[in-house]
Amino acid sequence: MSGKLDRYLADIDQQAEKVILRLVNQMARQEGGTEDLKSADQMTWVGRMNNIRKRAAEIINAELMYT
Repeated sequence: MSGKLDRYLADIDQQAEKVILRLVNQMARQEGGTEDLKSADQMTWVGRMNNIRKRAAEIINAELMYT
């Protein structure tokens, strides 16, 4: 147990964050979370991006963490 678990978990966390970011970007493009929306209606954009981020995290958690 010479710190291997900590390194492993940090690596998994880093990989998950990269995949979440990629998935958020893809979902935002598909669902209209654009910079145009951000400048036109910031509150709608924030709500949409929060929703997308939460769904992306749930997807990744289901695939990486719970399998």
